[in-house]
Amino acid sequence: MTQPDTTRQSTNLLDNVTIVLKSPKYAENIGAAARCALNMGITRIIVVSDTRPDREAMLRTATHNAAHIIDAIEYFQDLSEALGPFSGVVGTTARRGRQRVTLQDPKELAERIMPLLSENSVALLFGPEDRGLTNDDLKFCSHITTIPTDAFSSLNLAQAVAILCYELRMGVLTAQQGNKVFFSPKRAASHETEGMYEHLEKALLKIGFLKKKDHTYWMYNIRKFLSRIGLRSREVRIIRGVCKELLRKDSHENHGRTRK
Repeated sequence: MTQPDTTRQSTNLLDNVTIVLKSPKYAENIGAAARCALNMGITRIIVVSDTRPDREAMLRTATHNAAHIIDAIEYFQDLSEALGPFSGVVGTTARRGRQRVTLQDPKELAERIMPLLSENSVALLFGPEDRGLTNDDLKFCSHITTIPTDAFSSLNLAQAVAILCYELRMGVLTAQQGNKVFFSPKRAASHETEGMYEHLEKALLKIGFLKKKDHTYWMYNIRKFLSRIGLRSREVRIIRGVCKELLRKDSHENHGRTRK
């Protein structure tokens, strides 16, 4: 009996994974990250930066095997625009804090992400080498992960990329060797949910649920709650419709009071 080609299957699933590098400081790190991603079957990279990194410097660490990935890098200046098409965004951070609740290590993360890959595109988001992702960056993330370390608080960018890509690849291979079937419905893209959060924040401020003093903190938690649900496009449109109606009604009532 012919055994299934699990390598080909995992590659197809991993085609839905993209590495997104925000403001990388060193072109050589981009090249090394591209090489690591290719080794694990992930071939798409996005760089979010105001400047274009030096191609030759990237190629030195990517080696000739990953040169085609370097030449295919997509460049954006705005993180929101870069993440817009993705249904799932994984943020990586080494720091913990009030708004940095980390629920998964890379292996746990892979188990959560794998079911999404059959129908959804997922971005693995990495921040600058010296300071990582900010809270404003992490607001786009449906999942947040940290890589446990010992002596140092953070890893080299390429090392972090390699670890996350490895866990995803091994998770997919292991599951498929056990004939596990992946299924997750198509979720709303980031540009859809961001529009929803904008409307939701305006509506909650209008009705007084959010206070200006701490509304950022509460919106962060609302984002985390709704991202765990995994909203579909239709559900996002429903929530936006409710918010629009609340804002319209409030505007109408204020206009009526002004005329009186």
